Amino acid sequence: MFHNNKELRLSLILLGLATAILTLIAVTISIAAGALVLLLGLIAITVHLATEYYRYRKLQKLSSDLDKLLISGMPLPIHEYSEGELSILANQIQKMTLRLTESAEAIKADKVYLADSLADISHQLRTPLTAMNLTTTMLRTPELSTEKRMELTGELRSLLTRTEWLVETLLKLSKLDAGTVKLAQNPVRVKNLIARAAKPIAIPMDLRNQKLVINCADETFTGDLVWTAEALGNILKNCMEHTPEGSTITITAQETALYTQIEVQDTGAGFDAKDIPHLFERFYKGSNASETSYGIGLALARTVITAQNGTVQAANSSNGAKFVIKFYKQVI
Repeated sequence: MFHNNKELRLSLILLGLATAILTLIAVTISIAAGALVLLLGLIAITVHLATEYYRYRKLQKLSSDLDKLLISGMPLPIHEYSEGELSILANQIQKMTLRLTESAEAIKADKVYLADSLADISHQLRTPLTAMNLTTTMLRTPELSTEKRMELTGELRSLLTRTEWLVETLLKLSKLDAGTVKLAQNPVRVKNLIARAAKPIAIPMDLRNQKLVINCADETFTGDLVWTAEALGNILKNCMEHTPEGSTITITAQETALYTQIEVQDTGAGFDAKDIPHLFERFYKGSNASETSYGIGLALARTVITAQNGTVQAANSSNGAKFVIKFYKQVI
């Protein structure tokens, strides 16, 4: 301890010098006074050495406990350092260790989530790629009729379109998850939002003889027009795919002092009750989902909406399924 501790050596030297000087001064008064000062000095040096030795042993114990914590995860025995300046150090180390443990667990959970997501993505991509591979193999058949070739070509185009949408949506979700997307905070008119969101499905709805009814005035909210249109578009797409031909999808908007609400109502069969809590989970496919469903459209919609101080809920109504979106004017 003495050889490795410069501060201890310095303090002992200073105490020794002080004792020697005071002893010499006291001797000029009397030998008894000098002896008394020398004795007190030696006592002070002994107490100092004992105190430093005690602190040194405590530090050794703390170091040993830290090794056990790092190697085996054994928690620090804080009760053994409940007094003195070491208690502050031990408490801070304990807090730091807990934070590091939480960070390590979060990283581990992220790795598991990433692995699961990659497995899900691979599964989702494998289905259309397998279908495209089979289709191209059939197209290479020499005796294939022109009518059948046109049919297979149309099916291949449809598969390519679905795969392109899947990849684009996964990329958008990845950007949102990584925090690289900065959503705008601009005034958005609900009319403009609905027009932009409904445009990509206008032709498919027309082919299905479906009707889109819009009930809104001049409602507004603060958010990102482009990304919110993407979210609302995915909800409309879901309604379109789960609503029979010739049916109606109704969008109703209203604005209050607290929030702006957008409700999407279809006249389909509605949701299976057991699916409702999971509809917005990534890669979840409900019992009524079509074969072309990937289970990521609604997940993207929720991610975008919640990132803008909003909420989205799904429920059954007397006429079918409905989605209720709320953009709050203040943080909730």
